[in-house]
Amino acid sequence: MRVLVVGSGGREHALCWALAASPLLDALFCAPGNPGIAALATCVPIDALDIPALVACARAERIDLVVPGPEAPLAAGLADAMAAAGIACCGPSAAAARLESSKGFTKEICAAAAIPTAAWDICGSADAARAAIRRRGAPVVVKADGLAAGKGVVVAATEAEALAAVDTLAALGDAFVIEECLVGAELSFFALCDGVHAIPLGGAQDHKRVGDGDRGPNTGGMGAFSPVPALTPALQDDIMARIVRPTLAAMAARGTPFRGILFAGLMLTADGPKLIEYNVRFGDPECQALLLRLRSDLLPALVAACEGELDHFDLRSYDHAAVAVVLAARGYPDAPQRGTPIRGLDAAAALPGVQLFHAGTARDPSGALVAAGGRVLTVCALGATVTEARTRAYAAVAAIDWPGGFCRRDIGISF
Repeated sequence: MRVLVVGSGGREHALCWALAASPLLDALFCAPGNPGIAALATCVPIDALDIPALVACARAERIDLVVPGPEAPLAAGLADAMAAAGIACCGPSAAAARLESSKGFTKEICAAAAIPTAAWDICGSADAARAAIRRRGAPVVVKADGLAAGKGVVVAATEAEALAAVDTLAALGDAFVIEECLVGAELSFFALCDGVHAIPLGGAQDHKRVGDGDRGPNTGGMGAFSPVPALTPALQDDIMARIVRPTLAAMAARGTPFRGILFAGLMLTADGPKLIEYNVRFGDPECQALLLRLRSDLLPALVAACEGELDHFDLRSYDHAAVAVVLAARGYPDAPQRGTPIRGLDAAAALPGVQLFHAGTARDPSGALVAAGGRVLTVCALGATVTEARTRAYAAVAAIDWPGGFCRRDIGISF
């Protein structure tokens, strides 16, 4: 098979790494890719949001399967455009991608399918959001309704903080969702869906805040680990039965069946798992941790999701634990420093159980590797336990010579 992965981050590097191991793969392309991906795939300089150019590339390269990484191309209609061109794409239509692109839409699905979630108000203006905050009181969660690259949610401890969040998030649009603040442990849960059937891909725990001890502003994710001890087989069955499958049924009933990766952000409350939000693709860096543990061949499963054949599939993972530590450029998330040189990756990658994934990297005119984004590398490791995996991951971090970068030092233990 000839496969095109869309995106340029650590998630896409991990996808290329997993797909490259498939005996079914004939050729692998990535648009636009990054220097790490270039060791596995042919990188084509097409922006992930340039959908006409992506379709033209897929036609020219006789692509059999497109695998989208980020959410924005899906919300913009990448899967619809590929379908119109007769090319399989393992991702939802723009209509189905509203599960991520509109938090208000997700709440409508929750109401229709009786999916457990936080109580909410959908607000069409900043004034309505402020009124809902005053009515609910604090603590309260303030969400921008649309896509916000992981930065559109504020958990406010006080009413004043919530009202200030409305002012900040207003830059992202006029619509808001105001929610009760759920209490419990968070869990990122992933399922592969074909419109009717779904199979679990497992769970991970992400660390969103920039600093140790979950301090500082939210980011796209500073690290993750898998498996999560709380995700027992019984809890996984409960999540599939009460959250994932009812969502698929509700989407199909609307005429917008969901195909691709469904990412449920959950809160494990005293009353059971409740949905915080949906994403319509792999998380980053959760993807890196999950794929490091995946034992099954990913490629035929993605094809089966496109063809409605997942009821015949069962994906299996190794019992080992995986820890993914994000190395970010100093100044992230506000003003990451670009152009700083990165050395020592070969020494880090040679350590036992270690796998490195590039995200925001580039080559300077001399060919040297430099930082070119906020989250720059994901340093991953497998181990018999989370403790062993994190020890290996941080040993690899120590082997990397990059004064311009930083990471959290508590990934895998702050839970």
